[in-house]
Amino acid sequence: MGLWTLLEGFLLLANALAILNEDRFLAPRGWSFSVVSANGRSKSLKGQLIGLINATQYLRVPLIVLNVIIIVVKLVSG
Repeated sequence: MGLWTLLEGFLLLANALAILNEDRFLAPRGWSFSVVSANGRSKSLKGQLIGLINATQYLRVPLIVLNVIIIVVKLVSG
């Protein structure tokens, strides 16, 4: 497994986190950002994961650009 494959894997993981809808999917399971920030448990592992999900949702435009770059490189290189 090369570095390029590893970067593609991280990009796929970031895409998966970016498409999670907080209102429909995360909030009914208690994984909402407001629940964690209200309890003050942002230092826990659950709080850190929710913060990561929230951060990737704000970085959707750079993710789109990275996806386009990856697609173009895959098309050119075969």
